[in-house]
Amino acid sequence: MLERSRNGKPAGLWGWARPFPLLVFLALMLSACLDGGSPSSSHPASPAATGIDKVALPGPSESEPAEWASQEPDNESPAEATLLAVGDIMVHMPQLPAYYDPANKRYDFSPWFERVAPLFRHGDWVIGNLETPLAGAELKYTGFPRFNAPAELADALRDAGFDLVSTANNHAMDRGFAGIERTLANVRKAGLLPVGTAGTEEEAERLTIVERNGIRMGFLAYTYGTNGIPVPADKAFAVALIDPDRMASDIRRLRESGADAVTVSLHFGIEYQKLPNDEQRRIVRAVVGSGADIVLGSHPHVAQPYDIVEIPASESALGVVRRGIVIYSLGNFISNQTGNGKDVGLIFGVHLVKTRGADGEYLTGWDRVETTPTWVWIAKKGGKRYYTILPLKQTLANHDVPGATDAEYRQMKTLLDGIDRHLHSYQQAK
Repeated sequence: MLERSRNGKPAGLWGWARPFPLLVFLALMLSACLDGGSPSSSHPASPAATGIDKVALPGPSESEPAEWASQEPDNESPAEATLLAVGDIMVHMPQLPAYYDPANKRYDFSPWFERVAPLFRHGDWVIGNLETPLAGAELKYTGFPRFNAPAELADALRDAGFDLVSTANNHAMDRGFAGIERTLANVRKAGLLPVGTAGTEEEAERLTIVERNGIRMGFLAYTYGTNGIPVPADKAFAVALIDPDRMASDIRRLRESGADAVTVSLHFGIEYQKLPNDEQRRIVRAVVGSGADIVLGSHPHVAQPYDIVEIPASESALGVVRRGIVIYSLGNFISNQTGNGKDVGLIFGVHLVKTRGADGEYLTGWDRVETTPTWVWIAKKGGKRYYTILPLKQTLANHDVPGATDAEYRQMKTLLDGIDRHLHSYQQAK
């Protein structure tokens, strides 16, 4: 079955994805990289910012209303939508004390996201890597090496504008299978869609397609492993592991079920390495060749570059030239890690357009990519740590963070210049 979210927009025919020409996109992408600006879009505030009704619906069938056919975009009215993605969402123990309210015995993590939440309103899909179970106080809150964070984090993510979270990562099994079940329940209760873990075989087979503005995006997520914590033999479905055959099959099923484009989250690579390794590149080529359009990397805890991956028709499972966009690592979005790039992340934006070609075929592709570097600013007061995710370019332009020192602003400028050079130098080296 499909988990498909509709935001009040009319649906249309089931289409196919075809990226725009490489040279046009590359020029636009390099321009965005040099600018380092925030994700932008002509769309109004994303429904995710105000909450959306997420429902599980059956796949397309002959019984669906005929008027769907009249709702597809035409040459004069292309459909547009923007995907925004962030990296690792982590909770170490020093992050908890300042956000607990003893009066109502609840945590409130919304201050972490107050500076970036306005940017997420420009996203039609917003996704991040939830790298901690949300398994409840009964299983004890802990940080590294086996995480478990309060479920209120899911509420804060929803309120900030997130739609989905990848739950397939090396910490998925930190509280065992019970932790996976509880995490899924808490994530769904908050109104978010989890991708990459499952509580039943049926859930593991369920396809996630989220529709925005007439564009249907399919989502998948996989991890290299679970830190040596074994997935129970009778619960092999619980965590989606990186496997070329499994990924190719899942992508194919998404395409057959009507996805116009496919986004794959991959938890892979080597921690703290700022460039992708050969294995990452090999895996990415496999998923793009199988039909993925966007690949979102996590796990290194530092930002790695993004790239265009082109697969010739002879190597493509679809028998046509395939082009995908990959960000090898989005870095840490929120954590207690600092220094050497571990407190710098990216909001990665991919703008998609769906049009009807002269031959009547509906084409979906990306026409620009934008990166917004972020920094986790930690202020210490009264023996507690206070965390704020700052979009670097906007923060430097506005100079409006209460309590931030001149030295910290100079540090922000150094970090912004460094991450921009890092991303751009990889493109120049190719």
